[in-house]
Amino acid sequence: MKILVTGAAGFIGAHCVLRLLRDGHEVFGLDNFNDYYDPQLKHDRVRWVQEQVGDFQLSTIDLADVEAIAALFAREKPEVVIHLGAQAGVRYSLENPRAYVDSNLSGFLNILEGCRNHPVKHLIYASSSSVYGANHHTPYSVQHNVDHPLSLYAATKKSNELMAHSYSYLFGIPCSGLRFFTVYGPWGRPDMSPIQFARAIAEGSPLKLFNYGEHQRDFTYIDDIIESIARLIDRPPQADVDWDRQQPDPATSMAPWRLYNIGGQHPVELKDYLALLEKHLGRKARVELLPLQPGDVLNTCADASDLAHATGFQPRIELDEGLGRFVAWFRTYYSLPIANAARG
Repeated sequence: MKILVTGAAGFIGAHCVLRLLRDGHEVFGLDNFNDYYDPQLKHDRVRWVQEQVGDFQLSTIDLADVEAIAALFAREKPEVVIHLGAQAGVRYSLENPRAYVDSNLSGFLNILEGCRNHPVKHLIYASSSSVYGANHHTPYSVQHNVDHPLSLYAATKKSNELMAHSYSYLFGIPCSGLRFFTVYGPWGRPDMSPIQFARAIAEGSPLKLFNYGEHQRDFTYIDDIIESIARLIDRPPQADVDWDRQQPDPATSMAPWRLYNIGGQHPVELKDYLALLEKHLGRKARVELLPLQPGDVLNTCADASDLAHATGFQPRIELDEGLGRFVAWFRTYYSLPIANAARG
């Protein structure tokens, strides 16, 4: 198929492009290469993909650029859109909220308009486990209520699900929303804990552990995310003819619209997660214990049974194995010496 991948130079986007090209799809991507984190990492991801499968079409376009997005759809006419581009980060949304409105709301509207004006077979878009917000009932199910987000980032992701539903209902666009749970692995984002923690351990600098390391995260290795996306491409949702307006299922609809959790389903306390990183890096961390940060949720755990039912697949790579792969990449990419200190 001819597939547009937004955020193609991002962590998940680059891995997705690589898999799609290996599967024989015609792929073109877009990314704005913004400086939320060092753009060099994004360029290096693109080069990594090119070294393995050759060059691919990649446009430098901002999602909020109405005319550029419209022109791209008119010119390329994708059959499938995998929308992974967004302004990421829970904590940054407290500092720069307008970046989230521009990218995650206005940008997503531009993607929906492109799919409306040039109909696609399937729009797959990234949501987030953060939409579960104040809900403390785990494992999180796509049937649960998500009306109480704890950050603007989470609110924009919930909004994306609602926007997609309205376009799916009005214009028949098959839409699948994917709620990702703490994705990690090689080429990850430097604002996320794997690189932040690994760098601090390698350098022997203090490592901030919020909520005193007592909250849990459902870590999901990048390969499991990509396998899930690849399997969903040719499984666009169908309208649920049995959908009950009196007792509506939040995960399905009378429109061709669907939600899926993609998570490892084995939550780990951050203290235990840190211990695994220490093992793979070969030294102990210097830890600074701090209270829970605004916008963070206490625990996450995915119920991915709907994904398994739809695709026959659910995440399977254990955290110990995944962190081992991550650390091997980290050592090579960053070439950071291990500081002189007692090893543990």
